[in-house]
Amino acid sequence: MRAERERRPSSGPHLSPTVRDTDEDLSLLFGTSPALFASMVGAAHVLEAANPAFFSAIGGGQRTRTGVPLGELMPELAAQGFIRLLDQVYRSGERYVGRDTRVVIGAAGQSREAYFDFTYEARRDVGGNVIGVRMIGVETTQVKQARRLAAEQRALLEQIARQAPLPEVLEGMCRVIEDLCPDVIVSVLLADEDGRRLHHGAAPSLPGFYNEAIDGIATGEGVGSCGTAAHRRRKVIVTDITTDPLWDDFRDLAVRAGLAACWSTPILARDGRLLGTFAMYHRDARAPQDTDLALAQLFAGTAALAIERHHAEQARQAADARAKAARDDLAFLLTASTALAGPLDEQQTLQRLAALSVPALAPLAAVDVVKAGQVRRVAAAAPTDGAHALLASHSPRRDAESDAVARVLASGLTEVARRTPAGPGPWQELGVTGYVCVPLMDRQRPFGVLSLYSTGDMSFDGHRIALAEEVARRAASAARNARQYAQRAAIARDLQSGLLLPDLPDIPGAQLAALYHPAGEGLEIGGDFYDVFPRGNGSWAFILGDVCGRGARAATTTALVRHTARAVAPLVEDPVGIVKAVDRALNDRNAQQNNGFVTLTYGHLTPVADGLAVDLVRAGHTLPLLLDADRAVHRVEAPGGLLGIGIPPRLGASRFILRPTESLVLYTDGITECRAAGTDQYGDARLAGALATAPLHPTATDIVRSLAEDVRAFMSGHTVEDDQAALVVTAEAPAP
Repeated sequence: MRAERERRPSSGPHLSPTVRDTDEDLSLLFGTSPALFASMVGAAHVLEAANPAFFSAIGGGQRTRTGVPLGELMPELAAQGFIRLLDQVYRSGERYVGRDTRVVIGAAGQSREAYFDFTYEARRDVGGNVIGVRMIGVETTQVKQARRLAAEQRALLEQIARQAPLPEVLEGMCRVIEDLCPDVIVSVLLADEDGRRLHHGAAPSLPGFYNEAIDGIATGEGVGSCGTAAHRRRKVIVTDITTDPLWDDFRDLAVRAGLAACWSTPILARDGRLLGTFAMYHRDARAPQDTDLALAQLFAGTAALAIERHHAEQARQAADARAKAARDDLAFLLTASTALAGPLDEQQTLQRLAALSVPALAPLAAVDVVKAGQVRRVAAAAPTDGAHALLASHSPRRDAESDAVARVLASGLTEVARRTPAGPGPWQELGVTGYVCVPLMDRQRPFGVLSLYSTGDMSFDGHRIALAEEVARRAASAARNARQYAQRAAIARDLQSGLLLPDLPDIPGAQLAALYHPAGEGLEIGGDFYDVFPRGNGSWAFILGDVCGRGARAATTTALVRHTARAVAPLVEDPVGIVKAVDRALNDRNAQQNNGFVTLTYGHLTPVADGLAVDLVRAGHTLPLLLDADRAVHRVEAPGGLLGIGIPPRLGASRFILRPTESLVLYTDGITECRAAGTDQYGDARLAGALATAPLHPTATDIVRSLAEDVRAFMSGHTVEDDQAALVVTAEAPAP
């Protein structure tokens, strides 16, 4: 490229041929170099020579000429101080060096920002006089932009690495590119999960109405630059929006926004999935340069990294949320199971079901059950006392087809509705907006309904409904167990009461007291028993025994022993014969009815002048104890083996007089063999000590009370593992 010279009258210093030849050589030398060269002469800095790189850098076109003062050719330099620098070098003759100096080239509206490394040095004639200024420089704009681009890219990557919010990363990326390329407007659209639509991601410099209009556009051929690029999975370059058919449906929108060109690059994941599009808009119709395409590709890759990282973080958060929800559900169900399994009472179980449901499952909850053919509300839960009173006072009708509770009781299926229940009720006062009715099942048949009611904006989703059904299932099981427990306990109490004396009889000259404590919670019939009955001849029979085993078979054995003794006692005088009759009855049972052996102590009481005459037989049982008037404890020796084992026992009677204020104590091994955690057995020695602590001349009731209190203190609240029974006979002191 040759610079056009403009002829002007010579007003500057006269140049010698040597100086002129030197600058022409430099001009030729820099002619094809990317470095900038310009030679100026005189105090006006008339451009005498320059290479093509210089003219290209300052804008070319009308500026490609010489013989013109530099300040006239480039008037923008004066305000930036460059003409003053030339004056300084011209006057002083000292060289000036600039590094990465910013220069705004061109008139306002068409200017560009550039950076240069340059040197101003004086031109001298053969006499050493300064005749002009020579400029040699290199444009560093691209290097500086590359450095800045690298810094901004690094900053974006750091944002991505620290998991900055995606909108923040994308908007920052758009602003970086717009700062690097002031005539570019950047937009990022994000694809939905199936890649069929694009949604607004970031576009800080586009008009709001434009962003709203294209938010949610479909991907496909002819849907502008971005929709088409997303569809094709490759770059789409539209150099003139006003004529390109891809913009037929959006041309008016683009014109209104002042957009003339759009280059769109698809943002793709590593596996090829569409993540979005990266668009560069221009307000003038133009084609991209290679640097533009490289910049778009670079930042599309950065955007892909940010979006993928965002999706990964969203997936992690969703997984964490699901895991937390699962943990919360499990914790809730464990808490519910523990609470529901606590009370073995059906009413309390259903009340706890309602209480557990609020507010974990719904703002309001109620439980209705069928009793005697009628639906009765047995529990309700609400956040306030007023709401609770309203909900508790309402009872559904079983025969009302419009009532959801009645329908669920009939079908056994959960019913869900996002509306107020159709049947009558305090729904308006409570602000009910929806409900879930879950059946409480007992062997495939509903016996009740858990009703949950929503208020306000709350609604029942599938997860909450499934949780409600699981809680209802567990509550129904707990209620069924509580009901069965109550039934079994009632049966056990009724049967046990039939096997024990309701009251001890009054015997002349004697006091009687008994202790009976069944093991467990009273669900099974105990094996310990006692009985006192008249023989019809003025004497009385007493018996205390222990049947091997528990439950119904133990009850039948106890009944057999008692009834045999009662039947034989009036007919046989010798107590040994009566015990043998009991043994024979036990051994004569069917083998399938055999429930093991029996131990007992049997005897006769006969009032005499100096007390009570006692004839006593022990058959394998614990040794009876005698508490004398001085509170000393003695064993009553009476040999005898087990009953009901098929071998005739060797039995012998022990006969003695129970003096006034003396007491005979019969007991089962459930007392002496009981133990608390980490302790030895209660034992015979402690039993004797407990009897000795009774008050002087105790009554039979005093002795039983002392024994019961000592056993209770020894157990310290621990569960009794075997039945405990005792029978005390005290001879009364003669009346004064």
